Amino acid sequence: MLRLSTTADRSKVGHLRRNPRATLHVQGGDVWSFAVAEGQAEVSAVTEVPGDAVGRELLAMLPGDARPEAFLKQQVEERRVVIRLPVERLYGTALDG
Repeated sequence: MLRLSTTADRSKVGHLRRNPRATLHVQGGDVWSFAVAEGQAEVSAVTEVPGDAVGRELLAMLPGDARPEAFLKQQVEERRVVIRLPVERLYGTALDG
């Protein structure tokens, strides 16, 4: 499962709500190195209250945060959502790391 944070007003959110097929391409260190993940994406609801379920999911995506209250409040102000991409197909040349 890949998780990405974005704001609700982004074009990609509207596109994924209409058609959830998604591909994430990650370029490696050189032109011949890449990884691709494909699947049916799901867009969460907008986080509306600091500490709600979406806000907690966003917080869990961070490696660590000294001020979780401030982070959660900022996510509400930015109208953040989580894009979840369960990986159905994975391919590329940069999959050994």
